[in-house]
Amino acid sequence: MNYDDFNQFCDSLPATTHVVQWGSSHVWKVGGKVFAIGGWAPDRQPAFTFKASDRNFAYLREHEGYRPAPYFANRGMQWIQQTETSGVLDEELRYYLTESYRIVLRGLSKRKQKELGADQFLATVTETSGDLP
Repeated sequence: MNYDDFNQFCDSLPATTHVVQWGSSHVWKVGGKVFAIGGWAPDRQPAFTFKASDRNFAYLREHEGYRPAPYFANRGMQWIQQTETSGVLDEELRYYLTESYRIVLRGLSKRKQKELGADQFLATVTETSGDLP
């Protein structure tokens, strides 16, 4: 996945906003809260950072192509960075980006969720989502 594909996917999720900040990173937010970042790879290759559930964080931190996200993980936050961007893990990345979006969205107040029109998305995704092994 490249940054154009990443931005297009994140833009497809309801009520998202995009800013370029933190050293030219593509930062995606919902309700003003970050759920995905495109950037920060040490070798200038694409890298994608997202929030993970407890189970997914434990799994991905040991899985090739992923690592605990710099800065976030150092502060005890469960964020993962995908460093394998050849396309092999694109389907997984879309799943994890959606999960990150869902986690952040669920952390918003019910009022904010409804205001964003994302409450219906949550109802649909929550029923069908789950952690990958």
